[in-house]
Amino acid sequence: MSDSENANSNTIRVLIVDDHELFRQGVSAMISRHPAIEVVGEASNGQEAVSQFTELTPDVVIMDINMPIMTGLEATRLMREKNSEARILILTVSDAEQALFEAVKAGASGYILKNASPQTVIDSVQRVFSGEPVIPGNLAVKIIHELSASTAKKAQEIDPLTEREIDVLRHLSTGSSNRDIASALYISENTVRNHVRNILEKLHLSNRVQAATYALREGYTLRED
Repeated sequence: MSDSENANSNTIRVLIVDDHELFRQGVSAMISRHPAIEVVGEASNGQEAVSQFTELTPDVVIMDINMPIMTGLEATRLMREKNSEARILILTVSDAEQALFEAVKAGASGYILKNASPQTVIDSVQRVFSGEPVIPGNLAVKIIHELSASTAKKAQEIDPLTEREIDVLRHLSTGSSNRDIASALYISENTVRNHVRNILEKLHLSNRVQAATYALREGYTLRED
């Protein structure tokens, strides 16, 4: 199945990555109960995950951080290199801020804790699939500070955004999905994806989470009519 076919499917195809088999099976059983979610594969370490990601082209990857052979952070970076639109949700037992911050910098779309409720996990998978970042406020603040330092150094290198790209960026600041942005701006979801890709390239950002926090820092928020 091609990437475009996956994106047009009503079913969210998920790859689960964790070094504990019982946990993988538990998550698989839990989210598979939802009619719109299908678990297409499991992996016990980052190396297996990257291989299956390439072979199965899942819509969403649920990823642990601490695993043998290759960590979730390394796997996330490699997946993002293979596909800049890879949607990776970190599911971890620890809420240590630095590790989670590094995961977002590596390209993760967000994170939730392993003690989250089944509905929270399902909701997070759906949000990540729709293009929304799943990230708590305290980590967003840290990302903003990091962006302040990095973008200041690259200020002279940033290409100006078009008016339409700024419109899209304003919607990204609210965590809107591609579908929501397309509806609000009367354009196709594919056009939104192209604009998001251009925004990330021009601003030297890695993912939508960073784009959203950049928009908030720079004041690119939706205007109230």
